[in-house]
Amino acid sequence: MSTPNARLAVLIDADNTSPKHARALFDELASYGVATVKRAYGDWTTPQLSGWKKELNQHAIAPKQQFAYTTGKNSTDSALIIDAMDLLYTGNVDAFALVSSDSDFTGLATRLRESGKTVYGIGLKKTPASLVAAVDRFIYLEVLGDNDSQSRPAEAGDTTDTGDPTSDEAPLPNLQSLLTRAINATSGDDGAVSVSALGNYLRSASASFDPRLYGKPKLSTLLQGEPYLTVTGSGSGMQVSLKSRAPATSAPVKKASARKATARKKA
Repeated sequence: MSTPNARLAVLIDADNTSPKHARALFDELASYGVATVKRAYGDWTTPQLSGWKKELNQHAIAPKQQFAYTTGKNSTDSALIIDAMDLLYTGNVDAFALVSSDSDFTGLATRLRESGKTVYGIGLKKTPASLVAAVDRFIYLEVLGDNDSQSRPAEAGDTTDTGDPTSDEAPLPNLQSLLTRAINATSGDDGAVSVSALGNYLRSASASFDPRLYGKPKLSTLLQGEPYLTVTGSGSGMQVSLKSRAPATSAPVKKASARKATARKKA
């Protein structure tokens, strides 16, 4: 899905995303293409976004001012959506990265994909399932880490995703069930499937699948640590299969056959 030279439009809902994730999210997106458009949307006259000002300069992000004309209405969403549609029609980008945990962008993601664009979603684990399912791949900010958060003091703009981090998080799918279904769906007659093919299936079946959610940096490492799987080969030739179970009747049958052979000899 990712292409090293793909032109990405990175559109950040600054009202909904902490600046402490900025470096990590751009490091992650570098493996999917080149961020040729980088924009952050919010009301930059408010103190809540002051933490973003340093990140705007460091990452060459263009701030897009959107005043909150009406209390209780998020005009930032509208500005981001309008810009995304303008970029879609100009045809200057190959893919979009929508950085937000707000389900209001579900319709936008769906529309962009209908037009043949690849859409990446980046947000917190509390992101509603509707937005996660609407993109080609969803990346959780929590698995990327906070590259700068340990070295700089907290700022006003860091408060956008504070609070109980588990309050709205959906539980992770059962890994054994997930991998078993995936291997059964993709394996050949011998029961084995290449790790690359399995990874493609998992990402297609679940936009948010990421081995880092289960504490492993790569899919191959995750598979090697599961006791119910057999992993063979290495590199691009690595394959995985479910561990086979020997028939319970095989041993008794052999013993019975041996007794019959002994009886014939005595006769």
